[in-house]
Amino acid sequence: MSATAKPPVTVIDGCAVATVDPAGTEYAAGHLILSDGRITALGDGPAPDEALIGATVIDGTGLLATPGLVNSHHHLYQWATRGFVPDGTLFQWLTGLYPVWAQLDPDITHHAAKAGLSALALSGCTLSMDHHYVFPNGTELLESTITAAQAVGIRFHPTRGSMNLGKSQGGLPPDVVTEDHDAILQASADAIDRWHDPSGDARLQIALAPCSPFSVTAELMADSALLARQRGVRLHTHLCETVDEEEYCLQHFGARPADYVGDLGWMGDDVWFAHCVHLSDADVDLFGRTGVGVAHCPTSNARLGSGIARTRDLRNAGVAVGLGVDGAASNEAGTLQLEVHASLMAARFAEGPEAMTVRQALAHGTIHGARCLGREADLGSLEVGKLADIALWRVDDLGGAGIVDPVAALVLGPPRGVEHLLVGGELVVECGELRTTDLEVVTRELVRVSARQAAAYAAL
Repeated sequence: MSATAKPPVTVIDGCAVATVDPAGTEYAAGHLILSDGRITALGDGPAPDEALIGATVIDGTGLLATPGLVNSHHHLYQWATRGFVPDGTLFQWLTGLYPVWAQLDPDITHHAAKAGLSALALSGCTLSMDHHYVFPNGTELLESTITAAQAVGIRFHPTRGSMNLGKSQGGLPPDVVTEDHDAILQASADAIDRWHDPSGDARLQIALAPCSPFSVTAELMADSALLARQRGVRLHTHLCETVDEEEYCLQHFGARPADYVGDLGWMGDDVWFAHCVHLSDADVDLFGRTGVGVAHCPTSNARLGSGIARTRDLRNAGVAVGLGVDGAASNEAGTLQLEVHASLMAARFAEGPEAMTVRQALAHGTIHGARCLGREADLGSLEVGKLADIALWRVDDLGGAGIVDPVAALVLGPPRGVEHLLVGGELVVECGELRTTDLEVVTRELVRVSARQAAAYAAL
């Protein structure tokens, strides 16, 4: 492009628009104008005629535009172990699967990640994190997930996870899937150096994520927090997922999980926790005061029988409550639009019809997820100047036709894939089909690596 040439323009015209901006602005039939990877204009009614000249035009008739969904908690490697241990508590499920995950290698990890990220894109996700904490024999596997994300074309926040508290030291995982404290810190620093992009339009960022209070030492939790803050990256871990976890922390540390990690430096607006099902009133207040975020995983929590998170209380305390599909071994669908629906249903199961509105559910899947990942300045809502990460949903089909509120059609209606998905203004999904990868090949490779993991499971 010459110095005087203007960047290409894309116009989305005639769609309903739910911006999820602070004012909750919506248009029954509006337009968006995109250029140079960002939103340059949006508003009610058709796009101005002059904006259409030379532009690529996407017909928005029958579509609802929302911000791209944000997945704030996932374990992509688990796509190769879906359906294992279908009935059991979290600790039973983990102890059954740890020996299988001990067989992970770059081949399994890459193709599992590619399948999981493809499913996320087709369900409207433009940004996903990944909590990878299993590195058998020190094999570094983050690159396997990163190349998968680059192929699929969505933004990616892999976290360098870790486990160093094996069974021989009183932890839950077998020693074979744990690493040395110093090796973990070195690998974490190396990952930041190699891959972390702090810019506002980053497609790749790194965070540090020791796995859980029952799989890492207090020293590793504290040192990881120190390293993350020295290097300007975020912190993530599982917390307060089950009653078993709370009992473990009380027995081993003499404190409930939130108090334990708080004493180790794990409270602040650079921290987000996964699950947070079993919180006290004091925990909720602490999270709100310190700016901690929460990745709510309703389907996984239901699948493992962990309970229902206190989303209304957390929201009222000012906590950013994003949504996560969690690992596909505890949520075999692994699609994010379903979590928007499930979050609403779980809240109302627990607390009645006023526990969550359809628009609050959409906000959990968009702007609050962006807040968890530290990307709310550029992502999570449709506003001029923000990145053009946009999901377009068909709401005039059999599942949505006649539902007068398009947001209700998306959140309350039947499960649906995205019609079009744009990341930085570029089409990743078009007319319901993934443009970036061949799903037949992705599926064939997933079957192959899943068979390898199934053989390891059968050999136990």
